[in-house]
Amino acid sequence: MATSCASWTGGTAVFAASRVHDNTRVRTASSSGRACAHTSARPRLTNARRNVVRTAAADPTAVPRAEGVQDGEWNALDERLVRESQGDAEATFERSTSTKNIERLLSGDGTRKPGVDPSYNLLGMTLPELKTFAEEAGLPKFRGKQLRDHLYGVKPARAIDDLTTLPKAARRQLEDAGVAVGRSVVHHVAGSPDGTTKLLLRLHDDRVVETVGIPAHEAGHRRLTACVSSQVGCPMRCTFCATGKGGFARNLATHEIVDQVVSLEEHFGERVTHIVFMGMGEPLLNVPNVLRAHEALNKEVGIGSRHITISTVGVRGAIERLARAKLQSTLAISLHAPNQDLRERLIPSAKAYPMRELLNDAQQYFIATGRRVTFEYTLLAGVNDSTDQAEELGRLLYKNKLASHVNIIPYNPVDDAPDFKRPGRASVLNFKNTLERMNVPASIRQSRGLEAAAACGQLRNAYQKNALQAEEA
Repeated sequence: MATSCASWTGGTAVFAASRVHDNTRVRTASSSGRACAHTSARPRLTNARRNVVRTAAADPTAVPRAEGVQDGEWNALDERLVRESQGDAEATFERSTSTKNIERLLSGDGTRKPGVDPSYNLLGMTLPELKTFAEEAGLPKFRGKQLRDHLYGVKPARAIDDLTTLPKAARRQLEDAGVAVGRSVVHHVAGSPDGTTKLLLRLHDDRVVETVGIPAHEAGHRRLTACVSSQVGCPMRCTFCATGKGGFARNLATHEIVDQVVSLEEHFGERVTHIVFMGMGEPLLNVPNVLRAHEALNKEVGIGSRHITISTVGVRGAIERLARAKLQSTLAISLHAPNQDLRERLIPSAKAYPMRELLNDAQQYFIATGRRVTFEYTLLAGVNDSTDQAEELGRLLYKNKLASHVNIIPYNPVDDAPDFKRPGRASVLNFKNTLERMNVPASIRQSRGLEAAAACGQLRNAYQKNALQAEEA
């Protein structure tokens, strides 16, 4: 589980309705024909429509842990589940990118079943991919650009019928074949007085995933950060993490990742300026779909690469794969401890990926990309927040030539981890000051959204803890 930025708990500022705004993003066509996003902040638009929200009687199913998975030392079962998660990521990617079945899809053989995920989702595809799709579907190539404008334009499409520049017959053909836009239902919304808002999205299989919008002002400019999820649940079992206390269901497909950002832009009525992959799940267990979503968010939604951060607790081999992609985005490693022994107690998977290997891979990432690696450190009272531990952390990073930046995150309490406490302000400041005296740049992440149970580290929700009957297809 990467360091998270929101949560969902029962009885907290929950609203059984959501606002989905029309005309939420201002896009213009550049000389190259690609949709470009204005960078200026805009007021919330008032021309809103209600999205369909399902009733409480059909709340989504839970994500239990796999049989045999328990708290404690990392073991062979955990390793097998991680490998299965990576295999699922590859299979999900293959299903979402293959065009070999387009002709079969468009034959309209009538075998598609209600409630089954469409065989092809358009959201998350880039302009070249959409042009290829149009040609494979027997449409003129220019229809690809029209599709792109509908998916990422001023009024993002939610259904095939919203693709109004396509002939009605073409829309019916795509719809009958099971091709879909790839949008999810906004099931619930939780808001905090500071503006932080969490959307609970219900996926095609009645699983739920959360995304958080965090508004702020910096140097007179409006900033809206989207904290996105990469998996339904997480198999990494971090001891202080709410998501890690549950089980793992599956990886998110590209369209399900991109839709989180589009949904937040619709809700806030303004463009997202920054993205952090710090929501539910471990992004580097879902590398192919995260990378493809990164490309779409950068090229089509218009988020600059340097405004995108990918967070990881560490997966052997995955950082090297990320480095080969030559991203100009930030890699944030969730360290949380200054030594291997303590890290294994807090992050059981560290046993399979020792700190020395993790830091060596971080060095190689910097060499390959030229982008500094940041380190996230969740501060737990009486566990990893002492002056000695701050000094040990500083020496560790200097020894490995990684004294770039430490993001200190005061722990946000989780019901399922009562042994951990949030440190006092004095302890937090002392930890930061100790690092800075050792010439290690450090900052303290401001807690946002605590009133909405949407703060960092708490991304498991009541619907996963207490399952109700899922809606029948």
